Amino acid sequence: MAFTEQQYVEMSAKLHQVKEEIHRFIVGQEEAIDYTLYAVLADGHALLEGLPGLGKTMLIRTISEVLDLSFSRIQFTPDLMPADITGTSMIERTPDGKQQFTFQPGPIFSQMVLADEINRATPKTQSALLEAMGEKTVTILGDTKKMAKPFFVLATQNPIEMEGTYPLPEAQMDRFLCKILVPYPEKSELMEIMKRTTGAQEIGLQKMMNTEGLMEAQQMVKEVMVADEMLEFATDLVVATHPERPDALNEVKQYAMYGSGPRGLQSLIKLAKARALMNGRFHVSVADIKSVAKPVLRHRMLLNYEGEASGKTADDVIDVILEKVQQGVSK
Repeated sequence: MAFTEQQYVEMSAKLHQVKEEIHRFIVGQEEAIDYTLYAVLADGHALLEGLPGLGKTMLIRTISEVLDLSFSRIQFTPDLMPADITGTSMIERTPDGKQQFTFQPGPIFSQMVLADEINRATPKTQSALLEAMGEKTVTILGDTKKMAKPFFVLATQNPIEMEGTYPLPEAQMDRFLCKILVPYPEKSELMEIMKRTTGAQEIGLQKMMNTEGLMEAQQMVKEVMVADEMLEFATDLVVATHPERPDALNEVKQYAMYGSGPRGLQSLIKLAKARALMNGRFHVSVADIKSVAKPVLRHRMLLNYEGEASGKTADDVIDVILEKVQQGVSK
């Protein structure tokens, strides 16, 4: 192991300072902050879902400022085109009178890209993010360009039943490391939000980490150890989401149309490693895997008609899976 136990403890303390600085501006939303930071540490993309006005955009902007990352925001609308995201080549006249193509980069060429209300754009425009999210490159007119390092897409979306939204295709949903639900704030949190946002005092955020520090933290996450027992537990969770298996749980057979693939298992381990680092440990525990199971798997399980009609959610099915797999029960 390249890093010592003391380095893990020191990095954990540094990351908690980052979190405290975020909380100087963002009230509550403990789970959203935690899992967004886990995704960043795991070098992955995150999808935040919640009703308008709950602070999703402000949370992402605050994280980019505290981590000192270059930031760009793309407001997704039905008339947004792929070139508005990736950029385009334009004809410019050179000093000697000739014409040449010059590439004008789009907003996707930043370290942290906020895809705001991503499900309000058409599928064609949504797909413009696929290559960047999967391969961290963008191909324009046959020319492949690399993204900045580190590179994250943090997207927000409104609940799909709201008017004027387009469901994200499964291929793109799978590219998000985790899906984070942003709830309403509590009464005490609402009062604190009003105090912070309607007064004359402005809150200035400090940059608690830079690009080099973040990339070092990401390397430490990669080197967090995963015991065979932990890997088997994570694999069992993913396998248990498959309704077509003969030994599938009754609830999964009844309510799920399909489950998670290999990328779900990769995401489960990556996010569990990031949580371990945040807690100053260099090994993954059962608690780490259980904690990240819902954010990792909820957007990778599609419920069937019976599941939706009965009011079930993917989280309900994952709860059953966590209980049964932990107990070693197959049915």
